[in-house]
Amino acid sequence: MLIDELASLRLFDGLTRDQLAELIAGSAEIRIEPGVDLFREGEHADYWWVLLDGAMDLVRHVGREDTVVRKWDAPGHWAGGFRAFDEHGVYLATGRGATAGRVLRVPAAVLRDRLNDWFPLGRHLIEGLYGTARSIESTVRQRESLVTLGKLAAGLAHEINNPAAATARAVDALETTCQTLLASLARLANEEISAQQFAAIDTLRLEAGPQVPVQDPLILADHEDALSAWLSRHGIDREWIIAPPLAAAGIDVAWCERAAAVLEGPALEAGLEWVASTFSVATLLSDIKESNRRISGLVAAVRSYSQMDRASMQRMDGEGTLRLVTRAEEDDVVIEVGDTGSGMPPEVAARAFETFYTTKEAGKGTGLGLDIAQRIIVERHGGTITIDSQPGNTVLRVRIPARPHAARGQAAS
Repeated sequence: MLIDELASLRLFDGLTRDQLAELIAGSAEIRIEPGVDLFREGEHADYWWVLLDGAMDLVRHVGREDTVVRKWDAPGHWAGGFRAFDEHGVYLATGRGATAGRVLRVPAAVLRDRLNDWFPLGRHLIEGLYGTARSIESTVRQRESLVTLGKLAAGLAHEINNPAAATARAVDALETTCQTLLASLARLANEEISAQQFAAIDTLRLEAGPQVPVQDPLILADHEDALSAWLSRHGIDREWIIAPPLAAAGIDVAWCERAAAVLEGPALEAGLEWVASTFSVATLLSDIKESNRRISGLVAAVRSYSQMDRASMQRMDGEGTLRLVTRAEEDDVVIEVGDTGSGMPPEVAARAFETFYTTKEAGKGTGLGLDIAQRIIVERHGGTITIDSQPGNTVLRVRIPARPHAARGQAAS
């Protein structure tokens, strides 16, 4: 008989045969089939499962794979029944048959009633322990998240600092370079060069543009020295400003000789300074673009890591009704938020109040924070928050006492 089988298990030491009969009366004996799930991770833990014979695997979904976290192969192993102590209790893993066998399936309500009758103090202790563990775990996880956020912010600030500083330096230099460019244009105008001369020097500038800039520091220094010497020989006083950008753009002495054939005297210095300024502006703009690209890349990486800006996929076909209702009900204030959407699957509704739980894809936004809402409503205001979900009518219902519990007691007395 099943009573004899249960009496032989150490799990039920101390229970009389009558008590075991009461437990069996509200329960069911379920067959185990290999590969078949008896209960699933994340669903409401409505039943307490006790292994009688055979074997089962406890499986958790980690990343993209199912991982066996424990194996049941000894009679008396058990899992579930958490709703006997917490209305939001869910299965922490999936129970999957490994070999043929049997389990005793005890409804959580039956387990709660039997514990109340047989071990009332024990049930209250377990309930308190379970609630305390959930609260501690929630607080620790939030603390860990804040620490991770702090590290992420510090690392991001460090990584962004270099390109941001480079951008700031380039912008400052760009302002000075633009002023030099405009001043050189004004000097060219004062020298009254012809349109043909300006067009010719501009053509030379464009010819120099496609050249590959000099990258080797030693070669670049040699080019600067050669250009500075040439500029000095042609009476150009600001050679120390003009030579570096020309050398960086790959300009050589032969190019300068062609420019001297177009312009001469003060006009040559103004023309070369204008060309050098255009090269400097292009270089600074390139630096700014590269710095911004690096910053954008860092932000994109952080967005992917932190799952910023997530948004759930919803199907309402552009239609539907969102309903907000408030009402007084006895000594409570009730707030209901409802919609006519497709509703939540049972496994989602069962975990909606878990810390950090979300059904949204990575990179598409954050969760609703229902765990935080629940703790505020329940712990701070002595209220309740529940979800009643079915296709076409999903309602989130908040019930808060109109007056604090202490005030109620004083009024009643």
